Amino acid sequence: MADLVITAANVVAGADSSAVSGVAGETIAAGKAVYQSSTTKKWMLADSNSGTAEVRQAKGVALNGASLNQPIAVHKSGDITIGATLTAGTAYFLSDTPGGICPLADVGAGEYICQLGLAKSTTVLDIDIQYPGVSL
Repeated sequence: MADLVITAANVVAGADSSAVSGVAGETIAAGKAVYQSSTTKKWMLADSNSGTAEVRQAKGVALNGASLNQPIAVHKSGDITIGATLTAGTAYFLSDTPGGICPLADVGAGEYICQLGLAKSTTVLDIDIQYPGVSL
């Protein structure tokens, strides 16, 4: 398998969505995993094999696309229609592609584990981010 192929136009927050608004620190597409920079307070693409600990810990999923310094909404927890085909019951994780989401089988050696959520169906991902701070 590989990273989810997300159709940005189909990313929709669920009724139980917990979301925040902010500013993008780079170009971000809807459906990408993001973290908030502690220095700039802007949202950036998360990456499981970054050399920076902060970057390896996703804090949410972008609900809309944004370019540098544009407003962005970030889904932090709850259901999200992710705009990709999921396998119900499967856990999905931050990948080593900036902002990417993948199943555990695609998290490789040297990458840090950041579970984003569990698929409730073939379209809905229940976001509940878990970051134990360990690498494979």
